[in-house]
Amino acid sequence: MLYQLYELQHAALQPVRAFTEAQAQALKLPYLPMNYTAAARTMAAGLELFNNITRRYPKPEFGLATTKVDGETRKVTERIVLRYPFCQIIRFEREGCEERRDPKLLIVAPLSGHYATLLRGTVEAMLPNHDVYITDWIDARDVPLKEGAFGLDDYIDYVREFLDHLGPGCHVMGVCQPSVPVLAAVALMSAMKDPNTPRSMTLMGGPIDTRLSPTVPNDLAQEHSIEWFEHSVINRVPLPHAGFMRPVYPGFIQLTGFMTMNLDRHVGAHVRLFHHLIKGDGDSAKAHNDFYDEYLAVMDLPAEYYLQTVKRVFQDHDLPLGRMTCHGDPVDPKAIRRTALMTVEGEKDDITGLGQTMAAHDLCTNIPAHRRAHHMQAGVGHYGVFNGRRWREEIAPKVTAFIRQHDHD
Repeated sequence: MLYQLYELQHAALQPVRAFTEAQAQALKLPYLPMNYTAAARTMAAGLELFNNITRRYPKPEFGLATTKVDGETRKVTERIVLRYPFCQIIRFEREGCEERRDPKLLIVAPLSGHYATLLRGTVEAMLPNHDVYITDWIDARDVPLKEGAFGLDDYIDYVREFLDHLGPGCHVMGVCQPSVPVLAAVALMSAMKDPNTPRSMTLMGGPIDTRLSPTVPNDLAQEHSIEWFEHSVINRVPLPHAGFMRPVYPGFIQLTGFMTMNLDRHVGAHVRLFHHLIKGDGDSAKAHNDFYDEYLAVMDLPAEYYLQTVKRVFQDHDLPLGRMTCHGDPVDPKAIRRTALMTVEGEKDDITGLGQTMAAHDLCTNIPAHRRAHHMQAGVGHYGVFNGRRWREEIAPKVTAFIRQHDHD
């Protein structure tokens, strides 16, 4: 019923939003003298803030029209090269770079509530030196029930099939949550001596072993049974969505959790937006809106995948304890021998604690020392591991150098 109530509330607010949007626009008309008064600016700011808080945010665009390659501006075109029910692969084609033979890089974006566009900065930093592909996960509420379930094993299968599509010599990067299925996929491919096994694997801020430096989300998973999660947060998609009756972990519940973790910061940000709007500080207001257009755009997760991830990754620790399987086949990281491994962590990460990603090195014992690297970035939290100035200037160059080093192993 929670999802239905959420949809009902959204529908009920539509007339109110239409009225407030019209009022806000009227209060910005330059030829009305009253609009230059402090009272009008305050009212317009309040109406705009109301609309920002109550509206539904659509899936953002990557918006990466160009990149610089060797100092020259190149046009970038997004092209869907593979499409599955729950995910599609986007390639960022750089004009005039066909002969460069840059390393093929598959970026596996998190399936954790936000769209793959959250990794816009990640893609942007890797484009000048790589042939970049990214997993663009589909909102589960838009996947018809006839397409069947999607669990953690299916996620691993998808990663393997995506790597097979890219072919021999590719590289893979798992950002946050995908670190576990990416490591599992590479382990299974290595055990089978699959020729499409990637040359390198970069894991960034991922929950390989959540027993180390547990964070608030880790503690939440431990404090409640899997039955509690199933009864408390799983809902069925209501009409009129294409995924009607599909069991999902709704994005709006995930977003509530995100916001609650840093409630003071988010409230403060919106108070500052209110004052920026009153002052007419367009640049500061735009920066705020750009961030929240991305942050508040959320998607539903397949219930099977969500519950299995909570159970197997955060509660039972199957991977670090050597108990992980995929469709009954054992997942053994010791099978990885030739794939180079780099791990990246943030000093102030409050989602994936220090040591949780680095734990991959303890599992992949047969990777030679010269094919390993670890980087702990000082002064950044979870988001800063893959976005922002520190990512662009300090982390991305190290990842690029690591990939280049092992591109012909």
